[in-house]
Amino acid sequence: MLNQLSPYKQGMQIQEVKEKYQLSRIVKLASNENPYGFSPKVQETLEDMSKDFQLYPDGYAAQLRFALAEKLSVTPDQLVFGSGSDELVTLISRAFLGEGTNTVMATPTFPQYRHHSLIEDAFVKEIPTKQGAHDLDGMLKAIDEDTKVVWLCTPDNPTGTVISEAAFIRFMEQCPSHTVVVLDEAYVEFMDDELQFDMQRHIASYPNLIVLRTFSKIYGLAGFRVGYGISNESLATTLNIVRGPFNTTSLSQRIAVSALEDDQFIQETKEKNQQVRAVFEQFLEEIDWDYYPSQTNFVLVETPIDADVAAEYLLKHGFIVRSGNVLGYPFTLRITIGQEEDMAALSSVLKELDEDVKNGAVK
Repeated sequence: MLNQLSPYKQGMQIQEVKEKYQLSRIVKLASNENPYGFSPKVQETLEDMSKDFQLYPDGYAAQLRFALAEKLSVTPDQLVFGSGSDELVTLISRAFLGEGTNTVMATPTFPQYRHHSLIEDAFVKEIPTKQGAHDLDGMLKAIDEDTKVVWLCTPDNPTGTVISEAAFIRFMEQCPSHTVVVLDEAYVEFMDDELQFDMQRHIASYPNLIVLRTFSKIYGLAGFRVGYGISNESLATTLNIVRGPFNTTSLSQRIAVSALEDDQFIQETKEKNQQVRAVFEQFLEEIDWDYYPSQTNFVLVETPIDADVAAEYLLKHGFIVRSGNVLGYPFTLRITIGQEEDMAALSSVLKELDEDVKNGAVK
């Protein structure tokens, strides 16, 4: 099976683009990172951090575990931590999938679900999205007695679209209890408040539910690799059995605790993102480029030319974005919402691209 898969291939990095195109400044809008950095509390922690790195980290992540449990109103043993939520996908696949099992997911969606399911030799049932949204009815029909895991991504990556809470409840009420449902909420903090799910209620109501979240996005800690899963204690125990004993570092645990303490930074990031995204979406409408409605810090934009050509055009002008060709959505670009001045500059370049396409200079 492994010889049928490929390693993850990241996009071009800032220094690489600088050298290739002889540019002094590059704006990276490809990986949905927080353009406002991270909480000042994190910086304070970094400066005061003790240097006892010769010691193994706390495998239970007690300080982070208790702080997060209090914030989420769950018990500490309902949590499992990973090196980003990516590792949680790996742990779930390892715990529940194997030869003779199958798993159901949307397509296109976050590709790591498929990747790690195949590594475990599970049969993958992919249900095409409808206008960028999960086809929940189609996914339900695909579930059988051998379906061990269903993956739901909301807001979805790469479209930014969401599953409504009412639709989610209908799905859960019909999903058999032997099937674990993974609700990936990596971008949940960017969502409008009224669209967010009552996570505690659903965890209590559905024993087969695992919710995934991360510190990589709105918290701005992608480089520290901390994600977490929330479920009932039985499922969490299963994942903690599979998990390596020291999979999050001492530094990353301390940093995540500091980030949790700064609600103001999270709220300010959310508000800025919404404001800048709205202006960018208005610009797209002005040049008549379609886009998917987003509840995230990125927008999937439809392009009038091949996505790789459009991405290369932007690279030459100092902007790194993600081509939809590698995301399963050809003729699109996934563009992270950056700071106001960067998005204004990007809009100017996109307008030039649109004009060059219309006059035939770019095809």
